[in-house]
Amino acid sequence: MAWRLPPLAVLLLLVAAAVAPLSSAVRPVSDAHRSVAAELFAASPDDLETTYEAVRTFKMLGVQRDKGLDGKACKLAAHTLSSSSSPAKDLFQAVQIAGVLGCSVDAGVYDDVASRLKAVIKDTDSLLEFYYSVGGLLSLKEQGHSVVLSDADSTFHAIKALSQSDGRWRYDTNSAESSTFAAGIALEALAGVVSLSDAEVDPSMIGVVKNDIVKLFGTIKSYDDGTFYFDEKYVDGSEYKGPITTSASVVRGVTSFANVVSGKLNIPGEKILGLAKFFLGIGLPGSAKDCFNQIESLSLLENNRIFVPLILSLPSKVLSLTSKDQLKVEVTTVFGSAAPPLRVNLVQVLGSDSKIITTDSKELQFDLDNNVHYLDITPLKIDVGKYSLVFEITLQDSEHETVYTTGGRNTESVVVTGLIKVDKAEIGISENDAGSAESVEKLDLLKDTKVSLSANHLQKLRLSFQLSTPLGRTFKPHQVFLKLKHESKVEHLFVVPGSARQFKIVLDFLGLVEKFYYLSGTYDLELSVGDASMENSFLRALGQLELDLPEAPEKAPRPPAQAVDPLAKFRPQKEIEHIFRVPEKRPLQEVSLAFTGLTLLPFIGFLIGLMRLGVNLKNFPSLPGPAAFASLFHAGIAAVLLLYVLFWVKLDLFTTLKYLSFLGVFLVFVGHRTLSHLSNTTAKQKTA
Repeated sequence: MAWRLPPLAVLLLLVAAAVAPLSSAVRPVSDAHRSVAAELFAASPDDLETTYEAVRTFKMLGVQRDKGLDGKACKLAAHTLSSSSSPAKDLFQAVQIAGVLGCSVDAGVYDDVASRLKAVIKDTDSLLEFYYSVGGLLSLKEQGHSVVLSDADSTFHAIKALSQSDGRWRYDTNSAESSTFAAGIALEALAGVVSLSDAEVDPSMIGVVKNDIVKLFGTIKSYDDGTFYFDEKYVDGSEYKGPITTSASVVRGVTSFANVVSGKLNIPGEKILGLAKFFLGIGLPGSAKDCFNQIESLSLLENNRIFVPLILSLPSKVLSLTSKDQLKVEVTTVFGSAAPPLRVNLVQVLGSDSKIITTDSKELQFDLDNNVHYLDITPLKIDVGKYSLVFEITLQDSEHETVYTTGGRNTESVVVTGLIKVDKAEIGISENDAGSAESVEKLDLLKDTKVSLSANHLQKLRLSFQLSTPLGRTFKPHQVFLKLKHESKVEHLFVVPGSARQFKIVLDFLGLVEKFYYLSGTYDLELSVGDASMENSFLRALGQLELDLPEAPEKAPRPPAQAVDPLAKFRPQKEIEHIFRVPEKRPLQEVSLAFTGLTLLPFIGFLIGLMRLGVNLKNFPSLPGPAAFASLFHAGIAAVLLLYVLFWVKLDLFTTLKYLSFLGVFLVFVGHRTLSHLSNTTAKQKTA
């Protein structure tokens, strides 16, 4: 089997594929999230919603914002609060911004906002209007203003009337479809109504809502790794919110409702932990909206009255047998806070094929200074490869079991690496399948060793070697390739198959002449062996093979065109050598100088003629006007003489005639005026 991919590229692709599942590891919120949030909200937003999400996210993450941006946000909030045309949504977000940033807003403005929001609650049947109005009033109360919802029971019933039997909610009485996202905002609105009420809300209605929450969590979806999330049942281009937004809405609603009612909600702890894993599993979000939903949801899960999820994570998922790395485990809250006293046990180790490696329970030691549980992996007798480690977390204080959730057993994937032993490497040329080799050479594949082989189309190339792990077991890497590269840059890549403890390949050149395009000559031999668990992966040049193949028949396939390097055109090019015509024979230098002197004779004759005629300036006009025309006339004559010189040394005939036509018209005009003046002067002198 021959491939065309470069072996190094194949090695990188395979290693990346092997390590890719480990890159999505669940880790608590870190500085990386803060950096991403600062980048996503870097620009100063102009709308209230994005501004609210930005200031809220920065507050939860403890990121310091520019004071100038805070001032701009406060101005935007103050303008919205003072505007009589602002809808309930804008008022809600403006109040939230003012509360987060501590903006200075006149008490009278807040009183007017409270009155307007209460009026909306009284007249609306829209769930969103209830949500924004109640949320705005609750934010005013949290900022220290006296806000009471006198008709809390009727508002509670109005919102509850939009609920459905499956725990979802409708957006209004005219909506035909229920929504999981709407359920989240409905629960948050109901929690706000309970907080704003001046009297106890009907306990029976509280119980009904608790039952609705249980039904809602019955629709939750999950992955095999224990991750839970909510998604919309009804998919519509204008209504579908997506798992992140929907799950965030439910988390806000459920945690808010749990914080204001007595008793505990009947929600399994593993589902709360699964939601935390879902939001942490997002990693670093790519949009500002997802960032806000992720951080706010995790912030609410960090401190809630249902269960506080404890996250088990591994600082490193690659363990080296060579370096004798320890298995280290961290158990923290979603924001990285320390967990209460607990024990972590490694209860099971599974191989990449789900085969049980060991079931002996090992308790991890706890490093109090670094808040890390650790275990020496050497006694586990695990070899290089990919493993699934099953941990069990047990809280030491039974009272904490009603506060925290660990999810019972947690499974994490790790890659154990080590040095692979390479033995019995041989390469040679043989005549037949029996292997009567003409030449066999030993190879040390971990060092630079070069061989020089020669073969014809009736012979075969044999290569064999063995790979074993640090524990002496057979090792089968992800890739073992042999590449033959012709001197014309044509490459052939072959997979080296492995059986039992040996990797062996036999290239029968008689059957490969067409694949080799009948190209005789020198071939470079190169062997690449690589695996994510192999610390000494190598790409080794073995030497050269002088191959003699028969002549290609007429219809034989031609070698493929080699790829052109796109940067080649920017490199220094080959110097071009021009062949010029042999110059004609020229006269002697003395003859050329004599001829040049003869060309000056007419000019010398002209000067002599002027002297013989007695040229002078006696008749040059004295009046300013005629004197100017006379000067221009003489300048024009000088320009004509200069033009003749330029024609001789530089200009062509057509260019000279073009300039001469303009000068001629100019000379006719100024010459006529000059001669007219001289004629008139002469006539006056004769008359006198």
